[in-house]
Amino acid sequence: MDTSVEAHSIHLQRLYDERFAGQHAYRNQVWKILTSRFFSRWISMTDTVLDLGCGYGEFINNVQALRKLAMDLNPDAAKHVAGDVELVQHDCSTTWPIPAASLDVVFTSNFLEHLLDKQQVMSTLRNAFECLQPGGRIVAIGPNIKYLPGEYWDFFDHLVPLTELSLSEALVASGFVIEKCFGRFLPYTMSEGRKYPASFVSLYLRFRPAWRVLGKQFLVVAAKPET
Repeated sequence: MDTSVEAHSIHLQRLYDERFAGQHAYRNQVWKILTSRFFSRWISMTDTVLDLGCGYGEFINNVQALRKLAMDLNPDAAKHVAGDVELVQHDCSTTWPIPAASLDVVFTSNFLEHLLDKQQVMSTLRNAFECLQPGGRIVAIGPNIKYLPGEYWDFFDHLVPLTELSLSEALVASGFVIEKCFGRFLPYTMSEGRKYPASFVSLYLRFRPAWRVLGKQFLVVAAKPET
């Protein structure tokens, strides 16, 4: 592994060990609900799914799919992804070690803002486009700088400010077609900080007017054209 990449991996390991200490069980509970009651609409049992920037695997571990992959540089990811998940420890802004047109869904949550700059974001989106099959989708959620002008910068590794519109523009420039675009989706602290009861998470997903009040993360779904 390149020494600069290795150093970055160790930095991630230390940073996230501190940030998410004692929260793993709760985060997994939240993501089990999010995956089964919301994100599963874009994933079928025959799909090949990649979790881009998988963290501790809360999304990919709970997905029902034929083949599951996870990409992350954090060495601790290997300790947390399930046995049926193929971990790819790779810099996502460089060419992916995944065959072209082999993925059905690329999912990413609270990740793109951690890349070094917008050039890396664009390279990552183009890699996703290349590896998705025609008709495949990318599903992206993340903190919306539009609604978090101050809090956004409370995390040292937040480097690229994004909104639903700026990410949509980058996706279109990468060849995608936007299918869904919500500026307000999840609360900023849905799976960290304040611990909402599991029943609240389920209710929140069903009651969309609450999104317009509490939502501070965007949701963008885009597809690779069939032809």
